[in-house]
Amino acid sequence: MTGLRVGPLLRYVDGEGAGTATVWVEADRPTTAEVRCADGAGGASRTFHVAGHHYALIPVAGLTPGTATPYEVLLDGHRVWPPEDTRFPPSVIRTPPPPGAAPAELRVSFGSCRWASPPHGEPDPVGPDALDTLATRLAADPAAPRPDVLLLLGDQVYADETSKATRRRLAARRDLSEAPGAEVADYEEYTHLYDESWTDPDVRWLLSTVPSCMIFDDHDLIDDWNTSAAWLADMRALPWWQERVLGGLMSYWVYQHLGNLSPAELAADELYAAVRAAPDGTELLRAFAAGADRDPAGVRWSYRRDFGRTRLLMVDSRAARVLDEQRRAMLDEAEARWVREQALADRDAYDHLLIGTSLPWLLPPFIHDVESWDAALCRGERGPRWARFGERLRRAADLEHWAAFPDSFEELASLIAEVGEGAAAPATVCVLSGDVHHAYVAEPSWPGGTGPEGGTGSGTRVLQLTCSPVHNSVPAVIRLGFRFGWSGAGRWLGRALVRHGRVGAPQVTWRRTGGPWFGNQLMTLTLRGRTAGLTLERARAARTGDGRTGDGRAGDDGRAAELVVVEERTLAPHRPHDPHGPQDASAAS
Repeated sequence: MTGLRVGPLLRYVDGEGAGTATVWVEADRPTTAEVRCADGAGGASRTFHVAGHHYALIPVAGLTPGTATPYEVLLDGHRVWPPEDTRFPPSVIRTPPPPGAAPAELRVSFGSCRWASPPHGEPDPVGPDALDTLATRLAADPAAPRPDVLLLLGDQVYADETSKATRRRLAARRDLSEAPGAEVADYEEYTHLYDESWTDPDVRWLLSTVPSCMIFDDHDLIDDWNTSAAWLADMRALPWWQERVLGGLMSYWVYQHLGNLSPAELAADELYAAVRAAPDGTELLRAFAAGADRDPAGVRWSYRRDFGRTRLLMVDSRAARVLDEQRRAMLDEAEARWVREQALADRDAYDHLLIGTSLPWLLPPFIHDVESWDAALCRGERGPRWARFGERLRRAADLEHWAAFPDSFEELASLIAEVGEGAAAPATVCVLSGDVHHAYVAEPSWPGGTGPEGGTGSGTRVLQLTCSPVHNSVPAVIRLGFRFGWSGAGRWLGRALVRHGRVGAPQVTWRRTGGPWFGNQLMTLTLRGRTAGLTLERARAARTGDGRTGDGRAGDDGRAAELVVVEERTLAPHRPHDPHGPQDASAAS
C-alpha cells in the first residue's frame, strides 16, 4: 500500500474567505493524493516525480468560510492521515469569515533558524524547540488560541550544519573525508534534511493544521550565501558547489516555494505545469535551478499574501541580490520595483503591512555602522588595501544585512515612509525578520518627514520585529556582541568607523524599544481592525510529574517544555513614546 513519507503540510489558506486551500504531501510511490474534509469539501491531485521522489500539492475547494473543518489525506483511496494510533487531535483547515463579515482577529506567529530536534527521549543540547512546544500546547488544548498563519523566515533546514543522524545517512552514501564532507551535496541529501525536520511528530502535526508561509535564508544553502561577488566566484570554483546549489534551489522549489503560491498562481505557473505533466520532472527542474543560479533576476521567489485587511510581502533577500560592488543591491531592479508596486497598490485595502525579510532591516546601531563602513571599504572608498580587508571582514563577521547594501536600505526606508503618508496610511508597517539569534523591537523615525515621530500626522506605527532562533544555539559571545551593539559605547565607536569610511548618515534614526531577548522563541502579532498587539514567547524546560526538570523536549504529557510569555504589548493604535518606558536611545549615526 502507498505510504505517506512527509506531510501533510497545510500551506495556502485563502485569506479572503473564498474557501480554498492547498495541502502538500510526499508519498513513497506514484499515486493520486486526495484531501477529504468533514464538510464535504476536498480535492485530489496526481503526484509528480522529481529525482525518485513523488509529491503532490492538493488544491482544496468548497470550504465553508468562517469554519474549522477536520480533514483526511488519502493515497489511492486509502487513508494515511491522520494515523490510526495518533495522539494528536484531528488536523483542521480554518477559513476566515466571508467578505463583509465583522473583522476577524488575525494571529501571525513568526521566527527563523530551526535545527531539527533530536528524536524523543534524546537530550536536546540547545533546549526546547519552540515549534515542538507550541504543538504540544495546541494539542493539549484544541480550543486554545492558535496562529492563523506561521511565517518561517529562513533556515528551515541547515545544509551546512548537519545532525549526527544525518551525517550517518550521508556516510552511507559517500566518503565524508571528501568535500563537502558532512554537509549535504545534492538533491537526495536535501530530502534527508526535510525528512528529519518535518517528520518530527509534534512539528508534523503542527504543520498539518496551521498554514505556513516560508522564505529561505543562507543556511538553506550555505552560510553567507551570496555575501559578495568575490565570495560567489570562490564558491563557483569549488567542484562540489554547482551540485549543492542545484539541489538547494530544486528542493526549495518543491518543499517550500510551491506551497507559498495560491491555486490561481499555481495554475498560471508554466514550470509547475510542465513538471506535473512530465513522466520525470527532474531535468526540467534542474534546468530551472541552473537558470536561477546563473540569472537571479529571471526568477522571483518573493510573493504577496493578503489576509483580510493585512497584507504580507515576503521578500527574497538572498537570491535577488546584485553583487557588483559599484551597484550593490539587496534586490535587483525588477524585484525592487515589484516590492514597491505591491506595497503601494490599493493602500486603502489594508490596515497592516507586514514585510517579511529573513535579514533585519534595522540592526543594533553599532552593527549597522560596521556593515555600512565595510560596504564603503569594499567599494573602494579607502583604496585597494582597505577593500581587501573589508572583504575578509565581511566574510568573517557575516556583514551582509540590509545595512551592507546601503542604497537598498535607503530605498526600503523611503518606501515605508511613502506607505505611511496620507489618509490611506495603514495603522502599522512591521518588518518581520530573523537570522540574528535573538529577538528585539526597534522603532525608526524620520526626523524631517514621515514616520511615527515624523511630520505627516498619519499615526502609522513602524516597527522592526526580529525573532530568532526557533531552535538553535546562542553562544555567549553573540549575546555580548548584540548587547554592545545597542550600547552608547557601541554607537560612539560606530560613528568613528563611518567617518573613516566616508559614509553619509541614513535618512532614519531608530531606537530599541524592546529586548534583546535570547532563547528559542516565537513572536506573535494579533491584528484586528486597526489595532495590533505583540507577544513574545520563549520555550523552556518545565517540571515533569516527578518534580525533575524535563530534557527540553515537548513530551507526550505536555509538561516537559512550555512556552512562557516574555513580552506582551500593544502596538496600535499608535501612542506617543513613553519617555519613562523600557526604551533605548541608541540610534544610527
